Amino acid sequence: MIELEHISKRYDGRPVVDDLSLTVPDGAFCILLGPSGCGKSTTLRMINRLVPFDSGAIRIAGEDIRDVPEEALRRRIGYAIQSIGLFPHWTVEDNIATVPRLLNWPGRRIRDRVAELLELLRLDPESYRRKYPHQLSGGEQQRIGVARALAADPELLLMDEPFGAVDPITRDALQNEIARIHAATKKTIVFVTHDIEEALRLATVIAILERGRLAQWGAPIDIVEHPASAFVRDFVGGEGSGLKLLGLRKIAERMRPGESAVGVPLSADASLRDALAVMTERHTDRLPVADASGRAIGIIMLADLVR
Repeated sequence: MIELEHISKRYDGRPVVDDLSLTVPDGAFCILLGPSGCGKSTTLRMINRLVPFDSGAIRIAGEDIRDVPEEALRRRIGYAIQSIGLFPHWTVEDNIATVPRLLNWPGRRIRDRVAELLELLRLDPESYRRKYPHQLSGGEQQRIGVARALAADPELLLMDEPFGAVDPITRDALQNEIARIHAATKKTIVFVTHDIEEALRLATVIAILERGRLAQWGAPIDIVEHPASAFVRDFVGGEGSGLKLLGLRKIAERMRPGESAVGVPLSADASLRDALAVMTERHTDRLPVADASGRAIGIIMLADLVR
């Protein structure tokens, strides 16, 4: 658990983070969301003491971070950023192994961990471990940056707009990967972005910041359905927030059990937004729905999307 208690940070007398308090539960995928200059990245960097805070307290697992030596703290925390920062003259294996070697892990354990992480990120270990960063695509470099952040099995992963510099197709794939890794590892992740779509797709909980203050905290669907202010309402889409709600709700919530329709079924776990897209593509107002095993269990109709 991460606790931020009345944290403040000023630059030249100007508040960048202003009396910020929030608690991130163990295993959460917490996204710090807001416009440029709202204090997101500064907040993230204060958690691993890259930036000192002026007042307040930050605790990780109940321990005040100021009571932990900086090096020891950062070895407990994985950190991935947009610019990646891979060492250009080191191989992929050497880059991933940076922290485990500082921790004096035995060589065999390091090699096994590198292979495990490359496989987790769907990169063949034998093909990639000896490559250099310049031999990788932007998306592959970003994957290696994430692998390096996870290498020493940290209790916490901090990510500062890690996918902001890649193309939309690669970004979509990387979002899928980090969501899968979170589900597989149950790591606590704090992730900075200004992209509402990315936040709604990945987060279990969102903190929206406005001028260094907490504007709203909650589950994605609660924030979209019940914005706490005009600022939050406009930031999450204003009048267009209805489409975002379709992306957050599942077909299973609105389907009609036992009824049947013609065509290839959608999974009950798919979103209502997916259903709308398929209805538009197929020029129909009803679709069959199947469970995880592919068994037909009902239908979803266009009218059900706006119920």
